[in-house]
Amino acid sequence: MGVTNLLARDHDVAGKVILITGAARGFGAGLARRFAARGAKVALVGLEPQELAAVAAECGPNAAVFEADVTDWDALRAAAEGTVERFGGIDVVIANAGIAAAGFVRSIDPAAFERTIEVDLLGVWRTVRVTLPHVIERKGYVLVVSSMAAIAHAPAMAAYAAAKAGVEAFTNSLRAEVRHLGVKVGVAHPTWIATDLVNGADAHPVFGPLRSAMPGPIGKTYPVAVALDALEAGVLRRDRTVHVPGWVGLLKLVRAFLPPIIEIGGRLRGNMVAKADRAALADIAERGAEVSSRPVGAGGAAAVRAR
Repeated sequence: MGVTNLLARDHDVAGKVILITGAARGFGAGLARRFAARGAKVALVGLEPQELAAVAAECGPNAAVFEADVTDWDALRAAAEGTVERFGGIDVVIANAGIAAAGFVRSIDPAAFERTIEVDLLGVWRTVRVTLPHVIERKGYVLVVSSMAAIAHAPAMAAYAAAKAGVEAFTNSLRAEVRHLGVKVGVAHPTWIATDLVNGADAHPVFGPLRSAMPGPIGKTYPVAVALDALEAGVLRRDRTVHVPGWVGLLKLVRAFLPPIIEIGGRLRGNMVAKADRAALADIAERGAEVSSRPVGAGGAAAVRAR
C-alpha cells in the first residue's frame, strides 16, 4: 500500500456518516457492520430490501436503508438526500456495488456485457456525482472498489476488466480534481475473494474451470475477512490505494508485461482458452446466450431483476 499509507493516521469514524452501495451482501454488508460497531452512522444502498433490512438490524439504530439501483439517477439522488435528511450529511462514500458477467466478446449476450459496464463503471460515476457535494462539505473521503481485473485482463472478462480499469482511471482523475477541496479519494483492488459474486462465477460450467486453472496466487481465492480487514483499514487511513492482498500492488509495477504473459499462458496451459471458447459456444447453443452470460451471484440476479 505504500510508505505514505502505512504512516497515515487513522480517522475516528464514530459519529461519521458512511454511505455504502452494494450494502446487501459481501464487502458492503461486512463494512457496514464493522463501521457501525465503531460508532458510525451507515446508509445502506442496494437492490435487495430484505437483505438490506437484515444488515441494518445488525448495525443498530444508526443504520438507514435506501433501495436503489446505482444506474438510476433518481433513486441515487433520493438515497443521498435521504441520508443527509436522516443523518445531517455524508462523510464517507464507499462505491462498492458491482456485478460480473463472464463470456467471450464474440458470444456473450450483448445485454449482459453492457449491463456490467452500466453498473460497474457508470454506477460508480453516478454514485460519486450525487454524493460528492456532501462529501466536499465535510472534507471527507471516497473509496471506489475496483479489482485486480483492472490490472490483469483475463480472457472471458472483457466487460468486467474494462469497467474496473475505467473505474481506476476515473478515481485517479477524481483524486486530482478534489484534493484542493480537502477531499481524499481511494481505489481498492481486491483479487478473488469468496463473495457471492466470485462463488457464482466459479459455479459457471465453462468459466469456473477456466478461472480455477489460473496459476499460483493469481488464481487463489481469499476469505472475505481478508478483504474486509484491508478495506476497513483503508477507509480509516483514507488511503489512496488498497490492495487485497498486498501483492496485488506489485502487479502495477509490471502491468505493461501482463497482456502477453496472459496470452502465452492461455496457449501453454493445454490451449485452455481455445477449449473454453468452444465450450462457451456449446453452452450457449444448449442454454442460450442470455442464460449462459447472466450476471453471477445473488447481486447479479438482483441487478437482472432491476433491469
